[in-house]
Amino acid sequence: MRVLVLFYSSYGHIYRMAEAEAEGARQVSGAEVDIRRVPETLSDEILTKMGAVEAQKKFAHIPAARVSDLAEYEAIIFGSPTRYGNMVGQMRQFLDAAGSLWAGDKLVGKVGSVFTSSGTQHGGQESTILTFHVNLLHFGMILVGLPYSFKGQTTLDGITGCSPYGASTIAGSRGERWPSEAELDGARFQGRLVAETAKKLFG
Repeated sequence: MRVLVLFYSSYGHIYRMAEAEAEGARQVSGAEVDIRRVPETLSDEILTKMGAVEAQKKFAHIPAARVSDLAEYEAIIFGSPTRYGNMVGQMRQFLDAAGSLWAGDKLVGKVGSVFTSSGTQHGGQESTILTFHVNLLHFGMILVGLPYSFKGQTTLDGITGCSPYGASTIAGSRGERWPSEAELDGARFQGRLVAETAKKLFG
């Protein structure tokens, strides 16, 4: 039973959450978990102006995914930063290239789940995950979120991400805040639940 954690990260926040998602999925017996990144579409010049080049070196060792890879997994956990309340353009372009998988029903019945990040506490985390779900429904995937059995999302102890729709983190307007332990716990919980769900469906 194979689980893919597929992410795009500009500065490393989503990559850190992807690692936690994979940690959670690996807790499930029989789960074979891979982490892959969505290929970059921006030029080095633009990435340099964004200050993202050095940050992306930290996860440059993660293999880039091919669209055809998606069909090889029973469950896929997608991670994307928020851009204007929606998924980042690199992830959008990757999914737009999956028409042959959609036409061939290659993702129908597979488990899908989404996690995200935003710069601010109300920066569109929930809308990003919900609009991402629309794509997965078109693929025929079975959605898994982050249920309230993960009690970390009910805390009032401080600023934190995570919602019933999926795990999330708040990066800060300058990327200065890294995922908290509570947010990483949410990602681990989600990853484990996705793998458990896939195991029930696919054995």
